[in-house]
Amino acid sequence: MDQAPRRTRWWLAGLLSILVVLGALVAAFWGDLVSTALDPKVPFQTYEPPAAPDYATSQSWYLRPADGSDRLADVFFIAPTTYDGGRNWNARLNARKANRQFQDVMAPNYVGPFVSVGRIFAPRYRQASLYSLTTLREDAREARQFAYGDVRDAFRWYVDQDNGGRPFVLVGIEQGGTLGLRLLAEEIARDPALRSRLVAAYLVDTVAPAGAPPIPPCAERGQTGCLAAWARVWEDDFDAGKRLLDRALVWGVRGELENISPRPALCFNPILGAVTNRPAPARLHLGAANATGLEWGARPAFMARQVAARCEGGVLLVTRPRSASLRQTGDWADRRKVPGFNLFYADLEADAKQRLAAWLAR
Repeated sequence: MDQAPRRTRWWLAGLLSILVVLGALVAAFWGDLVSTALDPKVPFQTYEPPAAPDYATSQSWYLRPADGSDRLADVFFIAPTTYDGGRNWNARLNARKANRQFQDVMAPNYVGPFVSVGRIFAPRYRQASLYSLTTLREDAREARQFAYGDVRDAFRWYVDQDNGGRPFVLVGIEQGGTLGLRLLAEEIARDPALRSRLVAAYLVDTVAPAGAPPIPPCAERGQTGCLAAWARVWEDDFDAGKRLLDRALVWGVRGELENISPRPALCFNPILGAVTNRPAPARLHLGAANATGLEWGARPAFMARQVAARCEGGVLLVTRPRSASLRQTGDWADRRKVPGFNLFYADLEADAKQRLAAWLAR
C-alpha cells in the first residue's frame, strides 16, 4: 500500500535535486551563456558593418545645438557602448535600445555635469558591441578600432564646421577599455590652435597610460589644457584594480590596440581635482546623482559626502556609497555598462566650470 506514495516521494526528491543542481550550474555560468549569445559568430574580416554616419545631418548626432547659440564654450561628448551585441560587431546608428539608453542614462548622468559649461555636441557612431569589451579576441579589437574611425570623423567635422574658434572641453567614457579618446588627445596635441583652445579632457572610467601622455595631466584645480583620466573600482573589491588593468587595452605607437600592463595608468581624483595619491575623504565629496530617466536639462538632486576616493596602483579606489540609489542594477549586460548614476556629478560640474573660468581669464 505504501510502495506507490514512497516511489512518488523519491521521484519528486530526485527531480528537485536535479533542478537545484541545474539552477546552480546556470547561475554559475550565466555570464558565459549570455556572452556566448551576444557573440556575432562571424569573423570581423568578413563582417559587413552598418551604414556609416553622415555628420552633416542631424540624424548622426545625439545632441547638437541649434545655430545661433551664444555660449562661450563647447563640450564634445563621446558616449560609451550602450549596444549589447548579437548579430553585429558594431551597432547601427538607429539601434533603438542603445539610443534609448543614451537618452535615459548617459545624457542625464554624464552629459548633465557639463551643460552649464557650454554647447553640447554628442555624435552617434557605430559602437563596438558590449560583447567586444568582454573578450580580448582579435575580432573584438578590430570592432573597437572600427568604432574609433567614426569618433575621429565626428570630431574632425565638429572642429571644421561647428567649433568656430571656441574653447572646448572633451569628455568621453570608455568603460575601462579604449575607443580612441587618447588618439583624439594626441590629435589635439599635434595642432597648436586646437591645443590652445582645449579647456580640459575628461576621460571618465578610462584607463590611460601615465607615461608620456599627449596632454599634461591635470595636477591642480584651475589648470587648463590638461588631461583628467581615471578608472574606478570599489575599494572593498579585492583585486578588482588588477583585473581591470590586466584586461585594459590602449592604443600603441603603430595604431594598434595592446594591453596596458605592465605600464602604469593615469589616475585623476575627481574629488580633489588633481592627479594625486592623496586620499579624498567623504567630507570633501560635493555630490553624486542618480539622474536616470530625468528629462534632458533637468537638474538632479545631489547626494554629498557619499564616497571617499584615493588613487592606488593606477586605479581610483572608491568606498561604497550609502544611498541605495547609487547601486548598480539591471541584467547581466546592464551591470557591465556604465552605471545609471554618476558618483562625481557635482564634483565634475564644479571642476569643469573652474577650469573654463581660468581659461577665459588668461
